[in-house]
Amino acid sequence: MNSAALTWKGVYPAATTQFTVDLEVDIDATQRVLDNLINDGVDGLVVLGTCGENNSLEPEEKRAVLTAAAEVINGRVPWLAGVSELTTSRAVAYAKDAEKIGATALLTLPAMVYVPTVDELCSHFEAVAQATGLPVMLYNNPPAYRVNIGIEALERLSAIENIVSVKESAPDPRRFTDILNAFGDRYILMAGLDDVALEGLILGASGWISGLTSAFPRESVALVAAIDRGDMEEALRIYRWFMPLLHLDAEHDLVQSIKLAEQIMGRGSERVRLPRKPLAGKRREDVVAWVEKCAATQPSLVAAG
Repeated sequence: MNSAALTWKGVYPAATTQFTVDLEVDIDATQRVLDNLINDGVDGLVVLGTCGENNSLEPEEKRAVLTAAAEVINGRVPWLAGVSELTTSRAVAYAKDAEKIGATALLTLPAMVYVPTVDELCSHFEAVAQATGLPVMLYNNPPAYRVNIGIEALERLSAIENIVSVKESAPDPRRFTDILNAFGDRYILMAGLDDVALEGLILGASGWISGLTSAFPRESVALVAAIDRGDMEEALRIYRWFMPLLHLDAEHDLVQSIKLAEQIMGRGSERVRLPRKPLAGKRREDVVAWVEKCAATQPSLVAAG
């Protein structure tokens, strides 16, 4: 298995899964999305996360998407397979398959639908991590999944060697400081909510797992590069330009909005699977206007030196 080194730095877009007009998984189009993102300079990829509509795919479709991802990525960048299942046993089976297929790491969500106790939450993460030798990133997103991976849970999970990272998507950026104060460098943190990404990066996140990068990858890469070299003026210039779209990542229809942005920018299709429907009416008009304004005012980017 060829795999690029996992540094947990830079921009990792949460890539979309593409569908045909009949809403079958479009493997070729999905591979083009991944290939284009790599060619635009992203540092890694997340496959079958929330934006990848993980929970809208059948088990065999998930494996097919992972296999296609491994083929097109071909070791050029590290990639994380999203683990999002209803039960722990299904999550364990999927994690094992993701490792066999060639994922670099796992982005593991709490079990879907059921809201667990701290003990149940930890047991789920422990089972998935112990089922493979892959590094595991925990996905904390309390607004979406109704459970917070708090300090108590992180304390217990710190005993599991291959649980190494947290994707922090809570809207309160104080979480970064609280985790770093409690655990030092035990967990690698990555910003996971687009419209507080800069705050997270300033407060200690090593990289950004992003939704809107799928529509504007070069600007996203430039934003993180500016922070890394200490050019806050440049980072703020890009971030302020990007913010109307970054807010979309915090809304319930983020997948539809991101896919619509991709379509407008010629990077994919807005097709989604039920129960999601493409945006319509005023909401669609607003998102189209915001994307078109960003496209018309794209900032000049400072070349990396």
